[in-house]
Amino acid sequence: MASISYTTQGFILLLAAASLLAVSEAKTVVVGGSEGWRFGFNYTEWVLQNSPFYINDELVFKYDPPSGKNSGYSVYLLPNLWSYISCDFSKAKILAGPNQGAGEGFKVELNQWRPYYFASGDKNGYNCKDGLMKLFAVPLPHWNN
Repeated sequence: MASISYTTQGFILLLAAASLLAVSEAKTVVVGGSEGWRFGFNYTEWVLQNSPFYINDELVFKYDPPSGKNSGYSVYLLPNLWSYISCDFSKAKILAGPNQGAGEGFKVELNQWRPYYFASGDKNGYNCKDGLMKLFAVPLPHWNN
């Protein structure tokens, strides 16, 4: 009968502990980093630099309330890729209005393995179309080895 050395057993135990830790560690990420959720920022590039995201990670949308400089921003969840590409809000669900991004911001948990399409729907889609205020994220599952 073959026996496993103590070194091999220790290594297996270390791998098991590391994979359990990876499963339990969800991260909280501020969308746009220090720039926050604002008009004219390239969120496609930001997602590429800050991904991958995992199931149970939290995205935080921080933005200024309406003022003389801006008419306000929002966070919508768009139902599909076509709505995202065309900035079509007809079947979108509003997640946060113009005053909900102040302070600690508005949090969204990525709790399923599916694409999430977010956009700002203010000014009849202008913020989405011309202001680049849209992003998508596909959280990956934590693989339990």
